[in-house]
Amino acid sequence: MANNNTGSNNAEYPQAREALDRMKMEVASEIGVPLKQGYNGDLTSAQNGSVGGEMVRQMIRNYEQQMSGQK
Repeated sequence: MANNNTGSNNAEYPQAREALDRMKMEVASEIGVPLKQGYNGDLTSAQNGSVGGEMVRQMIRNYEQQMSGQK
């Protein structure tokens, strides 16, 4: 039987995973969340969520700029 695991930790493109990890650390630094490599269980869900939310906002903003022909 084939493994059809579609979990979020399985990167389709490893380079994209690396770029997203770098972006996550940059965003956390920008918004003042003390994110570190490895275990971050000491952070609140609000802190972690704020990093993910800001990443999504930035990705949407970048995509919209690309679609409109802006840089």
